[in-house]
Amino acid sequence: MIRLLPGLLILILWIYCLVDVIGAREDGVRHLAKTWWVLIVLFFPLAGSIAWLVAGRPTPERPLTRDQGAAPDFPEYERRGRFAAADPAKDEEFLRKLRERADEQRRRHDEQRRQHDEQRDEGERAPE
Repeated sequence: MIRLLPGLLILILWIYCLVDVIGAREDGVRHLAKTWWVLIVLFFPLAGSIAWLVAGRPTPERPLTRDQGAAPDFPEYERRGRFAAADPAKDEEFLRKLRERADEQRRRHDEQRRQHDEQRDEGERAPE
């Protein structure tokens, strides 16, 4: 029974690492592509598993700071690379332009709606 213990430990380590590689996010894997890590761990159980744990396993992500785009009330938006306004003046300018564009779209929509209503009213009067 004792002679089987090292083999059993290697098997457990191998299965753990194989599942860990397959479950890891592609962009979080270090040094090699995820496919290569799967092949290394699959074909070299002991050495590949140790290499995965030492060199390939993703490092745990630290929570984002406010400067990096953290949104404390909305955790679904907390991801690296997400844009977060840093300059209040530029943010105000962007919002002003956004309001102007929305007002212009509303004005055009109201004008089209009026024209459509006028055409419909004229079409209803014609058969009389």
